[in-house]
Amino acid sequence: MSDKSNENNLPDMLILQERIKNTILLGESHFREFKSAFEGPSGNKKPGNVKKLARYIGEALAAFANADGGELLIGVEDDGSVTGIPHNVSDIEDMLSAPETHIHSGKTLPLVYALPIQLEGKVVLFFSVNKGATEIYQLPDGRCMRRKDKSTVPVTFSQITFERLEIKSREYDRQFVDGATVKDLDIPYIQAIADNYLRGLSVERYLQQTGLAEYSPGGFRLRMAALLLFAGDIQRWHPRSQVRILKVSGTELKSGENYNVTSDETVRGNIFQIVERSWEQLRPFLAYKTEIASDARFEQKYIYPEWACREGLINAVAHRDYSIHNGVDIFVFDDSMEIKSPGALLSTLTIKNLEELRGAHESRNVFIAKILRENNYMRELGEGMKRMFEQMELRELQKPILYSNDIWFSITLPHKSVFSRQQQQWLSLFESFRLSPRQKRIVVSGMENREISQQEVYNALNTKELRIYNEEVTFLRNHKILEQIRSNSQALQYAKTHKISKLLVKRFRVKVPNTVDKTV
Repeated sequence: MSDKSNENNLPDMLILQERIKNTILLGESHFREFKSAFEGPSGNKKPGNVKKLARYIGEALAAFANADGGELLIGVEDDGSVTGIPHNVSDIEDMLSAPETHIHSGKTLPLVYALPIQLEGKVVLFFSVNKGATEIYQLPDGRCMRRKDKSTVPVTFSQITFERLEIKSREYDRQFVDGATVKDLDIPYIQAIADNYLRGLSVERYLQQTGLAEYSPGGFRLRMAALLLFAGDIQRWHPRSQVRILKVSGTELKSGENYNVTSDETVRGNIFQIVERSWEQLRPFLAYKTEIASDARFEQKYIYPEWACREGLINAVAHRDYSIHNGVDIFVFDDSMEIKSPGALLSTLTIKNLEELRGAHESRNVFIAKILRENNYMRELGEGMKRMFEQMELRELQKPILYSNDIWFSITLPHKSVFSRQQQQWLSLFESFRLSPRQKRIVVSGMENREISQQEVYNALNTKELRIYNEEVTFLRNHKILEQIRSNSQALQYAKTHKISKLLVKRFRVKVPNTVDKTV
């Protein structure tokens, strides 16, 4: 086992205890797992089976190493309450040995800690493992596990086989940088963040606890992630830590005599600086009119949902390939905005995965993503992309367009309505009802006196949830916009007679606007 598993070699056990307490406060996540050492029904708990616990430890740590690294606490309940380890010394040793005994032979986990520690007068076991950059970790029976959100899930070996060309980019933010010291960082800014993390924590301790630095025989060593996030002079460490914003006159970029860029601004700095500064530079290009709001104040209206634009910007800065010395480029066209970042989509992801909005994710820059997420710059892994699509849908704009080649990845936000001109004209007749985007899609499906089925309503809503269906249909029926032409019993009889699903039976018709009662 690693020397780091030995308590006597830890620089400060009290600091480690505080780190673990903070981990518990943060709760379970993609990077943290809690496991009770007890088993049995409530009120009749007994010590858990040691063999099962050891197997669980091996699976959890292998899953973390095959994903983005993480921490495991045995003796802590799912809700964060500390219940401790009720086992004897021999059983505890068996559990602490699980990272060796319950991993496929010939593989050594990138273990950081495996040790017992006192919390609230009880013993808990603390394990911490780094992300495996080159190895794939299997269990003794050959299975592969991987951490996904708050779960440990099985995956195939091929799913986590790294492309050789990706190793450099995957390891870039974690490499230690020769010659870099804490003095090269924005110390006041880090101290403010450290105080939020744990009041009274020094800059050095914060960097160590978050994995951005480590003590070594040669001194305090910084990872590249620390410099990318907090460097005082980022140009010394990465000359293209930047975002370039170009306003283009027209719908495509031209060159030579036809060069049509009307504004070209470049923002440089560490990651926190360029996120804030480039956002301030970008926002004016997104505004297109000022209106008087209901409270008589002037209100700025935006071409695109602000949240979607900011998420696209942060996504590009956080997940770009920093081993490529190019910057992030943002092109603001008349009909779209394209955010282009260096580096292809990782081999473990596909455009289809992302577009399915099921939380697919993979962190190229694990340390950077973790710090941004803990400081509320990013949502949970996979949630940002989903929210971006949702925001565009709520604004009735077409879906973001995702693209990747061998050199770069881009997200394009189209400024084009999901409704055709004819559909917009039809919807304009219902303006006084202030229909939601979902309600509008139902109304559009019933254009030209077309009868529609329940299934067509579900399709228009892009959901299978009965609750959403009932909410939207009830609103439209109460306002006499959606007229029922067959009752539930009539639809059931029709379905039996014609041997089709009741969902496919035509049940509704959208009433023409001049007959709609607007007083409801």
